[in-house]
Amino acid sequence: MAAQWDLVIRGGMVVDGTGGDPRKADVAVKDGVIAEVGVVARAGREEIDASGLLVTPGFIDLHTHYDGQAIWSRRLNPSSSHGVTTVVMGNCGVGFAPCRPADRDLLCATMEGVEDIPGVVMQVGLPWTWETFPEYLDVVDAQARDIDVGVLVPHSAVRVYVMGERGANREPATDDDLRAMSDIIREAVQAGALGFGSSRTAIDRRSDGALVPSFDAAEREMVAAGMALKAGGGGLFQLIPELGMTKLTPEQEFGLLESVSTTSGVPITYTLTTTGHNSSHWLGLMALTRRHNDAGGAPIYPQFFPRPIGMLASFDLTSNPFVHCPSYKALAHLPLAERIVELRKPEIRARIVTEEPDEALMPLTALSRQFNVMFELSDPPNYEPERGSSIADRAAREGRSAQELAYDLLLENDGRAMLLVAIGNYVSGSLDELLTFFDEPHAVIGLGDGGAHYGLICDSSYPTFVLTHWARDREDRQIPLAQAVQAMTAAPAKVAGLGDRGIIAPGYKADLNVIDHAGLTLYAPIVVDDLPGGGRRLDQRAAGYRWTIVNGEVIARDDQPTGALPGRLVRGVRAKAAAPALAES
Repeated sequence: MAAQWDLVIRGGMVVDGTGGDPRKADVAVKDGVIAEVGVVARAGREEIDASGLLVTPGFIDLHTHYDGQAIWSRRLNPSSSHGVTTVVMGNCGVGFAPCRPADRDLLCATMEGVEDIPGVVMQVGLPWTWETFPEYLDVVDAQARDIDVGVLVPHSAVRVYVMGERGANREPATDDDLRAMSDIIREAVQAGALGFGSSRTAIDRRSDGALVPSFDAAEREMVAAGMALKAGGGGLFQLIPELGMTKLTPEQEFGLLESVSTTSGVPITYTLTTTGHNSSHWLGLMALTRRHNDAGGAPIYPQFFPRPIGMLASFDLTSNPFVHCPSYKALAHLPLAERIVELRKPEIRARIVTEEPDEALMPLTALSRQFNVMFELSDPPNYEPERGSSIADRAAREGRSAQELAYDLLLENDGRAMLLVAIGNYVSGSLDELLTFFDEPHAVIGLGDGGAHYGLICDSSYPTFVLTHWARDREDRQIPLAQAVQAMTAAPAKVAGLGDRGIIAPGYKADLNVIDHAGLTLYAPIVVDDLPGGGRRLDQRAAGYRWTIVNGEVIARDDQPTGALPGRLVRGVRAKAAAPALAES
């Protein structure tokens, strides 16, 4: 056979992203685009034997924070190690553009506090060769990387750029301020921003403990942002709402989302999680969202995370149950090995486990003492631990305090042991409540948070968890494989307005995974030292991704990067063409 195609994947079980039944088929690729699906007669310059393997579209994560890593690194891992081929960054309203030189420290402090990126990493890793948002996009565009990136224009950065200290201090925006912010948002969308990101959660704080600039922006400011988004050509409006942490009712909280939606007509996605302190709140928001979407108009998409939301606690990470105890704080400056020597001393252990912690500057670290939802993290990790296996439950059975048990477990593996603190999505002691999200047509998976929370979480591995736990191993109700793949491909592509990807069919981008589903394995997180300025971060690896393909090029083979860097910036106004149009071009 004379070679016609650049690449042919032969004999795999194609799960095409549409939700349809898996089928055995070949997939041919030409010039970075899927050219043929079915029985491919002609040869490819490169051929992959996918017999016994799954072939899926590349996965899309709508919620990441690779804003810095996309500048200083050519690999966007962990995401790209788990079959993700497109990420969206600029979420939560935090980012590095637009930014005047005088405001760089403030934006870095915001990113350090909200996203746990050490200041030294940003100081060394960011060249600051931009000021405006279009200039930032050009810098991102010029960098070669393994996977595609799209960018939301961040609310807090826009607010500070226009209002200076008034914006940072969360003063109300004037009419002139709103006009200036609208101009920036419109310009950003016209330059290629996929949308606009903001946050109203009290958990998001700067490194000095202050609330982020966007926290309590007035409704008229949020509506103006939506209108500017529409004026620029359209895009996605992303928001982390208050989620019941204040006295707002679900109706009051959803009212803001509905006001932006009905006024601007742009699609909205907002973070939604189940929480133990107020289960009626998230259920109320879900019901209101369903009512809004059933009535027609611009859709509102609840965005959920498919396993427990929380953090990892360790003596080797940002937080642990004792990080705010005075006797531990006195040792925190020591290198890990020296610190563990001290922590093993009986008198120091006795003192720390009985101390009351000082007040936490950052709310997330204070949550690391919730022993009733704290679990030992195994390898491979169990993200749906059995009822009765929490640190509080185990300690009660053993007749000692939860503090003592947690302390002793954290000393294991020379102080590198980790505990999982399941703050959200685990209120009933299982993941059953997440089935509500899987069953909701407009709910969408995301929240991988790649590029952020370097010392607290490693959630960007969720695609592997969905494929292994939800679609293969779970003892209770599972999710059909076709639904699981659709939830990570065509569904987020639709939400982001990326009509050129997420489905295996002629005309769509050749972003693909060839996966050994039976052998797919998710390993426990580890700490790696690969950030600028000697910074450290959590990484998480998997086995079973035989090939990952971006724009028709193999970026990983047998879970190892090939060195290919075909990833590019996805500019929103240029990425909205539907697949049939691509097929005709």
